[in-house]
Amino acid sequence: MFISPAFAQGAPAGGGMEMILQFVPFILIFVIMWFLIIRPQQRRVRAHQEMIKNVRRGDTVVTSGGIIGKVTKVVEDAADVEVEIAEGVRVKVARAMISEVRSKSEPVKA
Repeated sequence: MFISPAFAQGAPAGGGMEMILQFVPFILIFVIMWFLIIRPQQRRVRAHQEMIKNVRRGDTVVTSGGIIGKVTKVVEDAADVEVEIAEGVRVKVARAMISEVRSKSEPVKA
């Protein structure tokens, strides 16, 4: 009654190929973003986790806050390390906040 016959008709059948071609640009954008943004970020995260895992006593580290100090105590399963930032001044720093290991120490002899 109020709807004209032109609006009442549906879309033509068999439009599968056109629909797939509409998604091709989105798929290409996702692939480009994967190789340019997501994959390098995952590599950086893995490298940072490996660096944090390998922190040992005697290493000079830089925190994300810019504090430079020497690691004095490391417990393997703990979430923090003890860092000496000045002579006789020791602070606990969360492992995740270590942004760089400047100089590696020799391995501790057991």
